[in-house]
Amino acid sequence: MSVYSKYADHILVNLLREDDQLAYTEIFERYSRLLVNHAYKILGNRDEANDIVQEVLLLIWTKRNEITITTSLSSYLYKATKNRILNHIAHDKVVSRYADSISKFIENDYVFADSKLREKELERIIENEIALLPEKMREVFLLRKVEELSYDEIALQLNITDKTAKQQVYNSLKILREKLKSSMNFFIW
Repeated sequence: MSVYSKYADHILVNLLREDDQLAYTEIFERYSRLLVNHAYKILGNRDEANDIVQEVLLLIWTKRNEITITTSLSSYLYKATKNRILNHIAHDKVVSRYADSISKFIENDYVFADSKLREKELERIIENEIALLPEKMREVFLLRKVEELSYDEIALQLNITDKTAKQQVYNSLKILREKLKSSMNFFIW
């Protein structure tokens, strides 16, 4: 049994300020188990409780020359532990919110990227299907749907009737709908 175990807290604090390692050891042995139990009751996690108390007691040693204790040592240590626990909980909440935010961003970014990929794929499929239309039908279809010419303008340009232009567009849409029906089911899901 060390002589330091007989010293009152205020004497240990004074010795601690004078860089007395044995005074620090006595403070550690006197309070660490009590502080860990206190932290454990709040956190419900023994490892986190140990870590927090280790941080508090290490800080006591590293700041020994700067510490001003206006209450009892035990009150000071309990308050320091409580503050460290609150900082830990706040930090965990910030980390959790940040992780949630990142997760949502990734999820939304993935959905956006996925929809862009599907859009590009659908465009490619439609272009391929249009390319497979008979030549005159494809020409009429492109003039109407891509260049947005009226049926009269198409008829004049291709030297056909407007009725023929309408029929060609109608037939091309019918063919494209049938060919794209199976592809569209994939893109809906």
